[in-house]
Amino acid sequence: MRMYLLARNPTDSVTDGFLPAAAALGLDVTVLTDHPDDHRAACPGVEVLACEVTDVAAVIGRIATHHRADAVFTNSDHLQTQTALAAAYFGLPGKDWRATLRAKNKAELRRHLAARGADTVHATELPAGQDPSALAGAALPYPCVVKPREGVASEDVLLARDADELVAHATAIRGRRPDAPLLAEEFLLGQLYTLETLGDGHCRHVLGGFRTTVSAPPAFIEAQHDFVAAQPEPVTAQVLAQLDALGVGFGACHTEFVVHQGRARLIEVNYRAIGDQCDQVLADVLGVPLFALILRTHLGEPLPADLGTRTDRAARVVYALADRAGTLTAAPAATDRTADGVHLAYRPLRAVGTTRPHHHTNRDYLGVIRATGDDRDAVVRATDAFLADGRWEITA
Repeated sequence: MRMYLLARNPTDSVTDGFLPAAAALGLDVTVLTDHPDDHRAACPGVEVLACEVTDVAAVIGRIATHHRADAVFTNSDHLQTQTALAAAYFGLPGKDWRATLRAKNKAELRRHLAARGADTVHATELPAGQDPSALAGAALPYPCVVKPREGVASEDVLLARDADELVAHATAIRGRRPDAPLLAEEFLLGQLYTLETLGDGHCRHVLGGFRTTVSAPPAFIEAQHDFVAAQPEPVTAQVLAQLDALGVGFGACHTEFVVHQGRARLIEVNYRAIGDQCDQVLADVLGVPLFALILRTHLGEPLPADLGTRTDRAARVVYALADRAGTLTAAPAATDRTADGVHLAYRPLRAVGTTRPHHHTNRDYLGVIRATGDDRDAVVRATDAFLADGRWEITA
């Protein structure tokens, strides 16, 4: 059986997760990508074809003139709608393209939830080409958040305390992204969490999620994730009802939401598996072949009624962050170790000798620490100790 996997730049999720899972399932994989050389270097032995993957007609044409497809899949935020449309064209299992579009387009997500009576968030869209000064007169409560309408990874997501800051932030974002439509919306109070789900279109499993710690405003850099096996039932029900309103229910979904005084409100819906190595931690802490289960849904296989997930373990993901621009001159090497019942893995995300600006996003990650174990306190101690003992040096 052949799976076409659509991708842009290589990611850990694809290279270390989905491609090994596909091989274990005996699948022939063809990667379609607009970064073919990068994928050939990252995934030797895997068939890689150059393709303008943001263009669904190009994707369909590339598949139609190659081997017959049994599945079309992506874990990219940018390519969910193209993948859904290509799967539908070939009569293969996949997500509803309308749901993928709603999830990707944050303004449409807000409009759709409001129209369905699921939730109403005060928001204003700034189309591409419109002067950011137009936001000064928007009927928004302050503080508010401005961000790219179709952005990812908290990039260029900024908190504005008043109209002057809002216009200034929007102008700065436009300087970096001249063609990007922007969305300004009310700041939603509450603790930030994620909910990870997996469905086959008929059965949906809640896999737990993470309590997320973010940096101090005005930016929102995800600095730490602590595994949460289950939210209170009313909270989970509220999140799932909003996903139902969006039409989300097939394959993996990573939903970010806040809880304030028992009310759950969506921040964004990423209609894919969680990334930044949290997916690997999720598979470890649950004790299930998560990547293979996700791929099986796209092959049309029903999910079992009981996935056999564990709920009695703890996990934490912590990122070492650059606090300034410069050259990384010292950093720990990749590490795997087990002590006091905790397995800890550290993976560098930036090579020593690399010079980078300070982005105020997850592009500032220097490395990721992953820890799993049976005791939460032991997991916390292990990650804290690694951070305290590790040496990351940046020379301006």
